Amino acid sequence: MIYLDNAATTRTAPEVLEAMLPYFTENYGNPSAIHSLGTAGKKAVNRARRTIAAAIGARPEEIYFTSGGSEADNWAVKAAAESRSEKGRHIITTKIEHHAVLHTCQSLEKKGFEVTYLDVDADGMVCLQALRDAIRPDTILISIMSANNEIGTIEPIAEIGELARERGILFHTDAVQVFGQLPINVEEIKADLLSASAHKLNGPKGVGMLYVRTGVRLAPFIHGGAQERAMRAGTENVPGIVGFGAAVERALRIMKEKEARERELRDYLIRRIETEIPYCRLNGHREKRLPGNVNFSFLFVEGESLLIMLDLKEICASSGSACTSGSLDPSHVLLAIGLKHEEAHGSIRFTLSEENTREELDIVVEELRRGVERMREMSPLYEDFLKSHGDGRSAV
Repeated sequence: MIYLDNAATTRTAPEVLEAMLPYFTENYGNPSAIHSLGTAGKKAVNRARRTIAAAIGARPEEIYFTSGGSEADNWAVKAAAESRSEKGRHIITTKIEHHAVLHTCQSLEKKGFEVTYLDVDADGMVCLQALRDAIRPDTILISIMSANNEIGTIEPIAEIGELARERGILFHTDAVQVFGQLPINVEEIKADLLSASAHKLNGPKGVGMLYVRTGVRLAPFIHGGAQERAMRAGTENVPGIVGFGAAVERALRIMKEKEARERELRDYLIRRIETEIPYCRLNGHREKRLPGNVNFSFLFVEGESLLIMLDLKEICASSGSACTSGSLDPSHVLLAIGLKHEEAHGSIRFTLSEENTREELDIVVEELRRGVERMREMSPLYEDFLKSHGDGRSAV
């Protein structure tokens, strides 16, 4: 099996699983209890909180554990909007955000908030001048992701955070794809709120976190208990939180080497695809992109069918965001960067890890080339295209 869908989820690292196991069996107490088993759980949760806070230059008391990135996004956007509704009811985000942000903003629109959805350029990059122009006296929140989960483009979040801080506007960033992959510091990017998830960095599923800068007041997201300093009720997922902390420790330890290896593999895969498969387009910024992200559109190809062909060869990839797999609609991200519907439908996303090898990528390119050729042979549109354009190898 060749696994190239790490933006969707990653394999839980053995050392992470090992750290978690005692909290399923030996130290299984409720961390809210005062007996020794409960105290052991509470100490483990606090230790993980300190580790995660230090990883982004935050204080432990600024970290709130959640069930994942989507919950953290929902909490950040909803609570920030509602807490500042007396000051204004205008929110700014982009058209390429994760649906956890987009759908939350849409729900707020039904409650009377106004949302500006910024366009991005052909590389998926936010225009800072467009952001400045969108700011109004009643703007209370800017929510822009650190890097896009589909096309890998890394946004200028430090500049965005600076602008938001200057204008007295709360700044939230969905850092799910960046946290644990690249260095990020909440003070440097001037973030007020930041979301992250454990299973994107070889941690367990079902646990994430929301960073809330000291002084930012948010309403509790779940009521019914004093957990997470009365901000999120419910018995803590101790094994998951412990695993999150262990995954962060591992990520920080290997980050530099991991980034370099993934970047090398990424560029190798991009070069081979562009050289060997005609009429393709690299989606996302060529340089300012996540180290392991490769997203291509292939003309006259249906992405889902190509994925099935690859899966039959035991190659795991994606046609876009994992949260929208199964949808017949084209990716909102690819449409936002200017692709036509048929181009968006012909897109494949490969997301690498440090465990992948060049030998694996050689197999992937060969099977991808065969699959694309096979599908194009069945396309009368492709035949007509060749007759009118010759046999050149121009990109989409």
